[in-house]
Order: sequence, then C-alpha cells, then structure tokens
Amino acid sequence: MPPAILYYAIPFFVLLLSVEAWFSYKENKNLYETRDTFGSLGLGIGNVLTGFVTKALIFGLFTFIYQFRLFELNATKWWYWLLLFFADDFSYYCFHRVSHHVNYFWASHVVHHSSQHYNLAAALRQTWTGNATGAFLFWAWMPLVGFHPVWILFMQQISLIYQFWIHTETINKLPKPVEFIFNTPSHHRVHHGSDLKYLDKNHAGILIIWDRLLGSFKAEEERPNYGLTKNIDSFNPAIIAFKTWGELIKKAFSSGSFITAFKYFIKSPGWSHDGSTKTTAQLRKELYPGIQANLNKETIHL
Repeated sequence: MPPAILYYAIPFFVLLLSVEAWFSYKENKNLYETRDTFGSLGLGIGNVLTGFVTKALIFGLFTFIYQFRLFELNATKWWYWLLLFFADDFSYYCFHRVSHHVNYFWASHVVHHSSQHYNLAAALRQTWTGNATGAFLFWAWMPLVGFHPVWILFMQQISLIYQFWIHTETINKLPKPVEFIFNTPSHHRVHHGSDLKYLDKNHAGILIIWDRLLGSFKAEEERPNYGLTKNIDSFNPAIIAFKTWGELIKKAFSSGSFITAFKYFIKSPGWSHDGSTKTTAQLRKELYPGIQANLNKETIHL
C-alpha cells in the first residue's frame, strides 16, 4: 500500500478550518453554520473509515492489472513523475466530469456538493460510496500502461490534498498566470455554484487547463449560490450519503420498464422519462435557445 499521507494531513485540515471558522466569526462573515460543519465532518470521517476497505481492494485490483502492463516505466526517472502527475490529473478530470453527467456516479458525488456553505469544512464532505461503486475505473488504465499502483494511489492523495485549500471564500483571485493554469478557489467556487450558468463547470483537480481545452471552463463573475438545485435539507451524514441513491433507485423501479429504469442510471442528473424534472442541458436550452452550440465556451457569458 502507498504511504497514507492523506491521513497524516487530516490534523492540518482540521487546524486550518478551525482558523477559517474563527476568522469567519470574528469578521462576521457567516461562512460556517454549526450543524452543516458537523455534517461535513461526519461525512469526512465516514469516508476515511470506508476508505480503509475500499482502498485496499482497489490497490489489489490495480496490482493485478499491473501484471499485464504494456510498458516498463522507470519510477527513478524525472519524466515518470511528470507523466504520472498529468495522467492522474486528467483521469480525475474525466471522472469528475462524468460524475456530473451520469446519474450512477452523481449519486455518490452529490454528497460533496450538498453543503450550502463554501468553506474548508465542505472540502471534507466526501462520499461513502464512490470507490465501492466504481470511481476507481477512471484510473484503471494507468497500471495497464505501466504506472505502479503504489504511485497511482500516492498521486491521488496529492491531488486531494491540493483540492482542500481551494474550498474557501477567504481568497479572492490569484495572479493571472496562476488562475490560467491551476484550479483555484475562484474556479472551484464556480464549480460548487447552483446557478444555471455555473452548473457543471470547472471539473479540474489541480490543473484548470483541461476545462479550458475541453470546453467546460467558466470564469467566476458574481458570487455563486452554493448547494444543489434541489437541496437535500438534512445535516445527518447518513441521509446525505444515501438519499440520492434511494431516490434514483426508487425512480428506476417505478419507471415501468427495464429500458427506462436503465436510462435513469446512465442519463444526466435531472433526467426524467415523463419530463417532470430536467437536466442542466434542457434548462439551458429552454432559457438560451439561440446559443446552444456555444454554451460551453468561455466567451458566452450566461
């Protein structure tokens, strides 16, 4: 197993969010709400506990795949780490983007977006079901091409540690070169916005360049409204972790046919067979019918 640096970072996460919470209280910023914060902490603890099992299983699977690797990549070479970094970051981007467009993955990822506050505690609001339901598949190609499973899981931890600090409103915008290349608090605030123009944007892990290149980038304009288009309205970690799964399964089983039920799992969040709820794309099409082809371009300001 790789070094568990993410677990060693947890005390520093708690320290930093405590400082931010104190700053929020002192400056009357209202960045924190007690029940919401404890809900986030509960979800973070649950993620750590489930991770002990799921990460071990994933490591075993990746080790098995690694036996059939197509290339021998030398971890003592500097370029190995550069390739590893880009491979992991692009894999995260793909996973993250799909998680916003496929209900099956969204049912786990929705947990991270469930807070109506944007702070360092929200960074700890993590899924309990993501690894168990296949999030790891987006990285499964890496051992096949020759990246050792130890270093794949190590780089995943680096990415998650990086993403902690961008969950804050206390940092406005960084210098333009940094904003152009890296995921920043400004970019990630957009990602957590529930406003129609911000939905499903900025899926980056560390590098924002994937969003710029692949049409999912949106610059921050006014302050986003955080949370979901339909909030879970509970601070209970177990309800937050499983409610969307329950709703998805209920809709699928009551849809009337196997094909329609299957569609509920592979279609985008908001899709319904009877049109009672709508996806982000459908809502944008209704609101901006003349610019459908350009909705993903940064030059279109919705």
